Amino acid sequence: MTRSDQILDVLVTEFGQLMAVEPAAFRRKFRKMASSAFAFYRGSAALFYADMVNGYADSAFLDKQTSRVWIHGDLHAENFGTYMNSDGILVFNVNDFDEAYVGPFLWDLRRFVASVALIAYAKALSDDTISYLVTAFANSYLAELRAIAQGGDDAIGSLTIETTTGPLHRVLQMARLNTRVDLLGQQTVIDNYERRFAQGDGIFLIDQAAKESVQEAFQGYLTTLPEHTHRVSHTIKDIVLRKGVGIGSAGLPSYNILLEGHTQALENDVIIYMKQAQTPAVARYIDDARVRGYFQHQGHRTAESQRALQAAADVWLGYTELGGVGQMAAEVSPYASDLDWADVNEPDELVSVVRELGRAVARMHSVADDESSHDLVDFSTEEAIVAQIDRDESGFVAGLRDFAHAYGAQARSDHQLFVDLFRNGRLPGV
Repeated sequence: MTRSDQILDVLVTEFGQLMAVEPAAFRRKFRKMASSAFAFYRGSAALFYADMVNGYADSAFLDKQTSRVWIHGDLHAENFGTYMNSDGILVFNVNDFDEAYVGPFLWDLRRFVASVALIAYAKALSDDTISYLVTAFANSYLAELRAIAQGGDDAIGSLTIETTTGPLHRVLQMARLNTRVDLLGQQTVIDNYERRFAQGDGIFLIDQAAKESVQEAFQGYLTTLPEHTHRVSHTIKDIVLRKGVGIGSAGLPSYNILLEGHTQALENDVIIYMKQAQTPAVARYIDDARVRGYFQHQGHRTAESQRALQAAADVWLGYTELGGVGQMAAEVSPYASDLDWADVNEPDELVSVVRELGRAVARMHSVADDESSHDLVDFSTEEAIVAQIDRDESGFVAGLRDFAHAYGAQARSDHQLFVDLFRNGRLPGV
C-alpha cells in the first residue's frame, strides 16, 4: 500500500460517517488542513497514532505502567491556552481535551515535539535550533516531573502570572484584561430589555422540540457539576445551535445556552456550550478493556479526562446525553486566550515558551494518578515515568530529538500527498 493510500484509508476510517452526513463541513476542514503542514498535522491525529503502532512503534521507556498514563491525546503546540481555574487564578495550561484517553505517556511527548519541529521549520529555523528546542522541552519536562516525584518542594508549579516570563506571561496579562461584558457583547444582543444570542455565521435557531430536548439534557448536565456550583440561577434565557467548522470539530453539533446570572443585572449572564463528543483517535490503537469500560459515553470521557488532567478545572465542566449521544459541557469563558505562535519567532523566545510548556505537560501527566479522585490510573505516574527515563536519560532526550526531525519531515511529505488526494477528488463525498 502506498503512503497516499494509507493516508486515505486512515482518514476515511476516522471521518467517513461524519463526512457522509456533513460533506460541506469536511470540505472546509480539509481546505484548512491543506493550508499548511502544521494544519494538516493538527487535523490528522488518527494518522499519527496509526504510525505510532506501525512504522514508528518503539517500546523504549514504556512498561506496564507508563503505557497506561492518562494522556492528552492531541498534544500539539496550539492546544495550550489560558483559563480561570476554580480557585479564581488565571493559568496557562493544556486545553482541548476532546482526544484525551489512557495510553503511553511517550505518545503525548512525541506528538508535541513533532509539532514544534513543524512550527520551527515554517519559521525557517535550522535543524540545530529545532534540536535545541526539543532538548529544552524534554529537560524541562523531566526536571519538573522529577521534582514532583521527589515531593514537590523544587517543582515550579502551575503557569500563572507569578511563575511565567516572556510570551506566556504576556498572554496571561492580556487574558486578565478580558471581561464577561465584552464576551456577552460579542455573542449576544439586548432585545426588549432582555439578553438573547445574536445571529451570525454558523449560528442557527432551533425549533421548540429541539429546545425542549436541550433543556432536558441541560438538567442532566447540572447533576454532574460539583455540589458547590451555584454561581448562576440555572434559568435558561436562550439556546442556539452552532455547527463545528474548525479543524477538529467539523460537522459536530454544539449548542450555546444563555443563563441568567447570579443577579438580574444583564452583565453577569453566563454562556454554557454543550457539544457532541466523539471517540478519540488514540482509542482505536489501544486495547484496554478497563479503560473502555470506565466511561459512560464519550461526553463523560471528555469531561472526566479534563478534570483528571487539569488541576482545579472549571467548576462548570460537566457532561450529559442528548438524543442518546454523549455531550460534554462547560462555560464559554471570557478569560480564554491562546498563544499566537506567529508572534514568537526568535529562538530565545521559542526556548522560553517550550521550557514552560514542558513544565505544564509534566504537571498534567502527574495529576491523574493514585493521588487524584479518579481510580483509572492507580499508581504514581510521575514516579513510574521518572524511573523509566532514569534508565537512559540521554537516550530519552535524543530519542525525542530524532523523532521530531523524522516525523516533522514525514508530516511535511504527508501534507503534500494529502493536498494531491484532495485536489484530485480522491477523498470520497467531499
